[in-house]
Amino acid sequence: MSDESARRRVGRVERATKESTVLVEIDLDGGGAVDVETGIGFYDHMLAQLGKHGLFDLTVKTTGDLHVDSHHTVEDTAIALGSAFREALGDKAGIRRFADCWVPLDESAAHAIVDLSGRPYLVHREPERMAPMIGAYDTTLTRHIFESFVAQAQICLHVDVPYGRNAHHVVEAQFKAVARALRDACAFDPRVVGVPSTKGVL
Repeated sequence: MSDESARRRVGRVERATKESTVLVEIDLDGGGAVDVETGIGFYDHMLAQLGKHGLFDLTVKTTGDLHVDSHHTVEDTAIALGSAFREALGDKAGIRRFADCWVPLDESAAHAIVDLSGRPYLVHREPERMAPMIGAYDTTLTRHIFESFVAQAQICLHVDVPYGRNAHHVVEAQFKAVARALRDACAFDPRVVGVPSTKGVL
C-alpha cells in the first residue's frame, strides 16, 4: 500500500453565524455511514445519498433559522461541507482527479463530471419546470447547493439533467451522480506519482 493510500483523509468544519450553526465531518475513505440532521427532511435525504454512494462517512448537524425559510440552513450546510471536503482532500497526491458518472432514476437521469482542480467552477442544468417544493425543500436551491459546495471545495463540477418530470427524481439523481463521480475522482490510482497535474500542485 502506498503512503498516499495509507493516509486517512478526514475533514471537520464548524461554522456559526447569526443564521445557523453547522458541524460537518467527512471521511473520504469511509464506508458510506451517514448521520445527518439539518431540520429539512429532503435535504437530509440528499446528503445521505452523497455519503452512501460516495462511500464517505458523513456527519452533518445543522441548526438554522427555519422560521425564516430553508435558504440559510441549506446554504450554510453546503458551505461547511465544501470546506470539510477540501480539508479532507489534502494535497491530492496519488488521486485520479477526473471522473464522471451517469445515474438514472426512473424517468430522470443525471450526469456529473468532476475535476478536483483547485479551481472552483460550476455548470448546472436541470429541467426548468419542476415542482417548487419537495416538503420543506425549495427545489430552486439545488443549483445553489452545488455552487456553495464547489466554491469551498475548490473543484470543477458539471451537472446535467437532460430530462425528467418528477422533482424528487431530478434532484436525487443529481446527488447520486455527484457522489459517484466524487468517489471515483478521490480514489487513489497506483500509477499516479505525486499530484496529477503538470503544474505540480492542485
